[in-house]
Amino acid sequence: NPELPPKLEEIINKALEKDRDLRCQSAAELRAELKRLKRDTNSGRAPAAAPAADGHGAAAVSARRYSPIWRWGLAIGVLTVASALAVSYFQRSSGKPHPIDSLAILPLANAGGDPSTEYLSDGISEGVINSLTQVPNLRVMARTTVFRYKGKDADPQKVGSDLHVRAAMTGRLLQRGDTLIVQAELVDVDTGSQLWGAEYHRKLADVLAIQEDISREISEKLRLRLTGEQERGLTKSHTENAEAYQLYLKGRYEWNKRTPESLKKGLDYFNAAIEKDPNYALAYAGRSQIYAAAPVYGLFPPSEANPIAESAAQMAVTLDDTLAEGHLALAGAKVDLYDWPGAKKEFERALELNPGLAEVHYLYGFEYLDPNGRFEEEFAELRRALDLDPLSLIVNANLAEHLWVAGRNDEALEQARKTVELDSQFANGHLVLGTVFTRMGRFPEAIAELQKADSLAPGNTQPLARIGYTYSLWGKRAEALKVLEKLKEMSRTTYVAGYDMALLYSSMGQKDEAFTWLEKDLKEHSWRMIFLKVDPRFESLHSGPRFQDLLRRMNFPP
Repeated sequence: NPELPPKLEEIINKALEKDRDLRCQSAAELRAELKRLKRDTNSGRAPAAAPAADGHGAAAVSARRYSPIWRWGLAIGVLTVASALAVSYFQRSSGKPHPIDSLAILPLANAGGDPSTEYLSDGISEGVINSLTQVPNLRVMARTTVFRYKGKDADPQKVGSDLHVRAAMTGRLLQRGDTLIVQAELVDVDTGSQLWGAEYHRKLADVLAIQEDISREISEKLRLRLTGEQERGLTKSHTENAEAYQLYLKGRYEWNKRTPESLKKGLDYFNAAIEKDPNYALAYAGRSQIYAAAPVYGLFPPSEANPIAESAAQMAVTLDDTLAEGHLALAGAKVDLYDWPGAKKEFERALELNPGLAEVHYLYGFEYLDPNGRFEEEFAELRRALDLDPLSLIVNANLAEHLWVAGRNDEALEQARKTVELDSQFANGHLVLGTVFTRMGRFPEAIAELQKADSLAPGNTQPLARIGYTYSLWGKRAEALKVLEKLKEMSRTTYVAGYDMALLYSSMGQKDEAFTWLEKDLKEHSWRMIFLKVDPRFESLHSGPRFQDLLRRMNFPP
């Protein structure tokens, strides 16, 4: 405001200075500066403001500045600013904490560098995250996002600023024999000050207690108001068997790598944890997750994997009906079996139990709302998932995937490019970007991106199928047929989704062959089939009764 004295702006800027050493050091100092400005203004000694931009000159501004009405306005303004800044100052001086409503738990550094203890540093971090997501009104960044900083010696203030959270936890883990040493601290992102810190020396058998102590002490430091039930959930022990818990952590460590070999190892660990503790609900939920994902990685056909996934998830829920992860796994199993009412019930139960879990929002939108054409609700859930897990590659990619399914190609293109920018080596990012280019008729760009996806994910037949589909739309039938023959050859030794084969055949006008492959996938309860109703690439099949009969047998709600 050109009518205000420059000195007032200097005082305000000084009061708002981030560096505490450059701010007023006491409320008395701030008051003195404001009183001095008021005195100089009343006596006419305050520096003149710059000439008005409209060319009327400093005289007109000066007349307004020193009018009695203006002086009263300045006095009131000064008192208002002084009151607000004094309150802020005294709150800081009294040690009253800022309201912390969001935080990031960065992965513990493996200080010893021993790869065999990596599952412990990762597991404790993930356990604390999962515990704190249950706290109401606290936004906790998901594992996928914070683990992007693993091994980078990240500055907690910088990370917190990037992720738009108020606090960040960092720490390190060192194993010496059968003793674990864990150091952790919680940092205020705005000031850089330590909100809490602790060091634990525990036996390896007590690793679960470390996770529980960190979760409890952070909640106490943040003065979070929890009910008795919420406090119990925060430090809930899902097993009393230390060996079972360590095996579970190893299973989670392998599951999070998401490769065919790691999934096999993860399944072995989850099964071993269940042998140690047959009542370990979390281990059953992990077993269900791996079997549900197995067909995607070519480990088992859906007809074999789906019933086991459902059985394991049902056991998890039977053992602990308050376990959100169990209900989420059961929801996914119900989707694979085309039990839409059952899936809806389980998704809603998981959301009720832990609305702070990003994966619940993501899978509810991706696996239930999208297949049923409820796009706006789906996008709301995916964006909620990204609010909790902004750096998740798979959530970013699938948001782009389903934007083009909904016909919003420009938004899909922007989102797909954002995904590739997050990680240029993420195959699904290039897969979706290439698919969007295909939908837009930009075939050379599409082929380039899809070939990149194929090179980054050898053994995954989906990029190859989309390459063939793109060639077919482009009018390059010979190239499309070559892809088709290659997929047929691969199907003799590995699982190839009938959905992908049907996509190619339908693009070439061979409807009977397309329906043959779709029927094969329907019989096997292929997960890919859940998108048949909304996938615009099958529009050429929509008009006939055979397509409607397929949807009817998949039990889609009307």
